[in-house]
Amino acid sequence: MKIFRVLLILVAFISVLNFTSSAQTDTVSINTIINKTNKVLNDYPTEKIYLHFDKPYYAVADTIWFKAYITENQNFLSGLSKVVYVDVINRQDSLIQTVKLPVTDGTASGNIPLDQVNYKQGNYHIRAYTMWMLNFESPAYFNKTLFIGEAIDKEVKTNITLKNSSTDKQEKIDARIQFKDANNKPYANKNVSWQVITSYTVIAKGRGTTDANGYLTVNMTANQKAEYQLQKGQLVTSINTSEKDVVNNSFSLKSAIVSKDIQFFPEGGKLVAGLAAKVAFKAIKSDGLGINAKGIVTDNDGKQAAVFTAQHLGMGSFMITPEAGKTYKATVTYSDGTAQTVALPAVTATGITIVADNSNPDNIVVKIASNEAFFQQNQGRKFYLIAQSKGVICYGAQTALSSKEYTTSILKSKFPTGISQFTLFAENGTPLSERIIFVQQKNGLALSVSSTLPAYGPKKKVKINLAAKKDAAPVAGNFSVSVIDENKVPFNEDGASTIFTGLLLNSDIKGYVEKPNYYFNNPDAKKNADLDVLLLTQGYRSYSYPDIIAGKLPKVEFLPEQGIEVSGILRMANGIPVRKGALLLTIPDKRFNLEGTTDPVGNFKFSNLVFNDSSKVTITAKYNVNYKAMVISLNGSPTPSITRSLNAPEEVLNIDSALTTYLANSQKQYSYLHTLKDVTIKAAAIPKVSHKDYPALSGLSQMADHEISGDRLTGCNLLINCLQSMLPGVTFVENNFYVTRDYNAGKKIPMGVFINGMLMDVNQLNTLEAGNIESVEVFLRDELGLVNRANNVNGVIVVNQKKAPKGTKISKSQLLDMLPKNYEITFSPQGYSKDRQFYVPKYDVPANLNRNDLRTTIYWNPKVMTDASGNASFEFFNADGKGQYKVVVEGIDGNGNLGRSVFKYTVK
Repeated sequence: MKIFRVLLILVAFISVLNFTSSAQTDTVSINTIINKTNKVLNDYPTEKIYLHFDKPYYAVADTIWFKAYITENQNFLSGLSKVVYVDVINRQDSLIQTVKLPVTDGTASGNIPLDQVNYKQGNYHIRAYTMWMLNFESPAYFNKTLFIGEAIDKEVKTNITLKNSSTDKQEKIDARIQFKDANNKPYANKNVSWQVITSYTVIAKGRGTTDANGYLTVNMTANQKAEYQLQKGQLVTSINTSEKDVVNNSFSLKSAIVSKDIQFFPEGGKLVAGLAAKVAFKAIKSDGLGINAKGIVTDNDGKQAAVFTAQHLGMGSFMITPEAGKTYKATVTYSDGTAQTVALPAVTATGITIVADNSNPDNIVVKIASNEAFFQQNQGRKFYLIAQSKGVICYGAQTALSSKEYTTSILKSKFPTGISQFTLFAENGTPLSERIIFVQQKNGLALSVSSTLPAYGPKKKVKINLAAKKDAAPVAGNFSVSVIDENKVPFNEDGASTIFTGLLLNSDIKGYVEKPNYYFNNPDAKKNADLDVLLLTQGYRSYSYPDIIAGKLPKVEFLPEQGIEVSGILRMANGIPVRKGALLLTIPDKRFNLEGTTDPVGNFKFSNLVFNDSSKVTITAKYNVNYKAMVISLNGSPTPSITRSLNAPEEVLNIDSALTTYLANSQKQYSYLHTLKDVTIKAAAIPKVSHKDYPALSGLSQMADHEISGDRLTGCNLLINCLQSMLPGVTFVENNFYVTRDYNAGKKIPMGVFINGMLMDVNQLNTLEAGNIESVEVFLRDELGLVNRANNVNGVIVVNQKKAPKGTKISKSQLLDMLPKNYEITFSPQGYSKDRQFYVPKYDVPANLNRNDLRTTIYWNPKVMTDASGNASFEFFNADGKGQYKVVVEGIDGNGNLGRSVFKYTVK
């Protein structure tokens, strides 16, 4: 059972930041703040998602296996959403695939086969979410960068180093690239052509020849009128591996131009004159990774006020007592020898702040201090201190300001494991100071993983035992297990994504966290201090207290999904809605029929459907009177816009080098597979269908602003859902497409959607098969205005379907059968992805022992459940690989306690 704890403890303390008596008029009781906050936290619970993957990286032809854990308040497995989505997005921010999974008891398991058609070597962004998350301003989507290598018929391996020497007038990047063949032999004396492409525009190009060791140096320059023009580009090389063969490679230049920045974060939010303050700092490079830094702080008179040195990944802290009327600056020296001068935040003349000491394992020491000016102005006024964590108010206190400084000790046992947010309020409910800390409870979920033997032979059966306990008592829990051959899949554990980093850290703070598992991997006093500094430099993802107190509740547009839903509207051809219209939904491969009726305004909805991605669904209105004059339109499903991955700093530039061991094994593992080489056939080109084929669109420019090739729509079920995130410069709002720049400027005229040259309702997109589409053209402007004025639209989206091949003549009745019926619609909505079982070979038969077993993931089981005694076990067979195997168990019990354990054994 969930326990919502509200502690009202009266303590004597002081509080407030930059607040004067003249500004304080209305008052709010602490009970009002707590009750309103509790109502929002309870009525609008925050869902979080964590995905446990079978391994940290992959190769083309592999299958990604994963389990999704969806939680709500207090980390309980969520009972809200019954559907979860997992997106795969490439580095060009194009949606490659969406996996839709049913959620049972807060978990779901799925897989993503990395086929040779849709996946190439590169960095990919994995994102997971529920529809309920779309309601909130700062949702805790799961985000992860996965890099995928390629070894099948590998012709060229590359390694690139970048050096920047830009000036004020010109950008310059020198790239040194080595080219090798599949056997690591350098491509010597080979011709290479190259070009730099930014937004489909070539901004630099050239040619060269590799040296005896396969190296080529590329010098790229560009005018610096556009900021970081080169940095936004891709370097594309084409090497002649033989007289006939040319191999292309692409390299991101994002990390080529390295700039540095440092920010300073006073504890509690502000520097207050006369109060000793801890100031945290974070020094990062332009690629988002930390850089070591040191420096001195001086005031406006040149007097030294503090010195500082980074303690971890560019982060650290120092103490300073700022004086009223003074300004402060830091002279910073980075580890690469460059220097910078940065101003510290301005000093507040009157104020109050929270200071927290989290070093004691049992207590949090909280000090609230005000300076003399603030104390004189606010003496005797009430202030409140409230702490919340995981959707629960854990601590509340109220007092009158009676002294300038007060220190109290709060038991950590009042808080769950994870981040707790302490907020100081004035008596009118205004937040004045904030501090977030990480509470690590000693009595977490303990997982014990063991095997019957310390070592095994190749292809021998292994039995693993799992015991789960909490406070020495056995607990039932829901777990997932991955076993990998660590010799083939080496990985730094500090950089791992785990259930702790996902649900206790990344989901509660904003921004990127570098090497998150460092703080949980065998924690000690130093790692705890480093984590505290991290939290001083990161913003907290939470509801807005001012909005809560003012009664502004989150706007709910999407209810938690309980299953697959198909909805739309039934109208007469003249646009009048059909009231109480009869509809029949059929899913032939499921032998499923469901009747429905429209509401008074023609809306219909079929809920809690269950079918797979490949299923065809038909909805017909033919059982109504005058049905041939009726039109069915479907509603699209909302999807979050695609933004740059928060984990972009983890992208790998040299995948061939980073995955050398893994790809060498992959080359052997998939030796039976081959890639098809491009073959040039000299024949008359078949003209592609485009807007130029339709008289109604003849007024448009000869070339579209953007064009989406039909092959990029592979895997789309509802076309409208894919187009929402794929059309550059286009915004999808309230079931209409708009030109983004015009919409943001207040011009809210929808774009026209033309299908085969005819203006159609946007919902007709859902009637189209993605495989039958040649291209989608986007015109953000109509230069002559002919199409816009004639159709009362602003901008045009043209959907071109493939031309049907010429064949034999057909009868009129056959033609009529082929034409779409407005009263009936057949489509492929996005269903659940097909469930697949992880293959576990058995070597208990002698004949099977002769097979080569090059597996890297030895065992994957997303459905390991401990019983009432807290025990579970599972068995599998080793592969051929010798060395160290790693067993990773992650999961959660019925009370929201998280657990993770890593166990290793030897194969020899």
